[in-house]
Amino acid sequence: MPMVYDLIVIGGGPAGLMAAGRAAKLGAKVLLLEKNKKPGLKLLSTGQERCNLTNSINSRELIKSFGNKGKFLFSALSRFGAKEVMAFFEAGGVPLKTEVNNRVFPVSNQAKDILKYLLAYLSQFKVETITSATVKEIVKHHNLITKVVLENGQEFKAKHFVFATGGLSYPTTGSTGDGYAWLKNLGHTIVQTFPALTPILIKDKIVKDLEGLSLASVKFTIIQNNKVLTSQSGEAVFTACGLSGPAIFALSSVVARALPQLQLSLDFLPDEKPEALDKHLQTLFSKNKNKQLKNVLARLLAVRLAVVISQQSKINPETEINQITKANRLALIKLIKNFSLEITGVEGYHKAMLTSGGVALTEIDPKTMRSKIIDNLSVVGELLDLDGPTGGFNLQMCWSTGYLAGENIKP
Repeated sequence: MPMVYDLIVIGGGPAGLMAAGRAAKLGAKVLLLEKNKKPGLKLLSTGQERCNLTNSINSRELIKSFGNKGKFLFSALSRFGAKEVMAFFEAGGVPLKTEVNNRVFPVSNQAKDILKYLLAYLSQFKVETITSATVKEIVKHHNLITKVVLENGQEFKAKHFVFATGGLSYPTTGSTGDGYAWLKNLGHTIVQTFPALTPILIKDKIVKDLEGLSLASVKFTIIQNNKVLTSQSGEAVFTACGLSGPAIFALSSVVARALPQLQLSLDFLPDEKPEALDKHLQTLFSKNKNKQLKNVLARLLAVRLAVVISQQSKINPETEINQITKANRLALIKLIKNFSLEITGVEGYHKAMLTSGGVALTEIDPKTMRSKIIDNLSVVGELLDLDGPTGGFNLQMCWSTGYLAGENIKP
């Protein structure tokens, strides 16, 4: 007769590893099923392979970073927040450091050190792991899962199950959305999924002229039918076909859901109101009457951007300042404050860091991560309808939800 485990965790990403380890430490007999040859492949690619494992701001701010759905994480973060995550890894011999914007990394800058400790943690508490284990079927009876069946015909039974299969981002690491289909078949509602934390695609060919140009402290606004949908300030970079970078990533899930007919407005000097900018330019122009426009504007903007804004304002960038009219100056100000580009879409899951959408949060108990539909199921990590900004927030969500699920498994 086959063994009945206390817990089977399907998916060896950060949330699944944490759930398996925590449950095993509390005495549960745990089996981890991972369809890749090794667990943690996506974890190795996070933070440009450095692993931005959390963000050291307080839990209240972490919750706010997830928008109006963030309150779902209150219990998970209260039990296992950023401080606890940092203490967990440092106690395991992985020294950490905090960088700009409270982003936390291993001192070694090696994501593999985070994974190495997690795997040691599972080994310490005797978690059984089967790799290259592709689940073919989830079998249920009434409102209970009874067993999982692998493609090779193996069957495994457990008292409880945790789904931690991740979303659709980074499909080369095995994230192919399997969990969404299983959950839907089990009666759960799946909020429509979209790529998130991904570059935005722009129709205007002018972005090609600006390819590689980095922007700092720019305000980006998404507009549809003359209505502002959302704004974000921060850093970005022009690509051959659009824009990328932290501020753009933060807008991408809104863009994906709102398409089509979207404009992206860039305010290159958000701290200066148009009237103040006009006075600023007048002062600059009066002191540099015999210099070329592009060189004077370069006091405020990157030279390449100054050239493009001049051209878009119908002014030769090499025009001397003494030839610039008031109308020219106002046209420049208009574009500096509202440089409008037409959005055509977002990059797909192959470039997305995260999936927006997932299991409806109303169907999961936030105090335990247990399903309200299937009595012996918990759902964690990216499968949940939660997506935060870049900076360690989403990995923190995975650690916290995984830990809480593992803690609520009774051996």
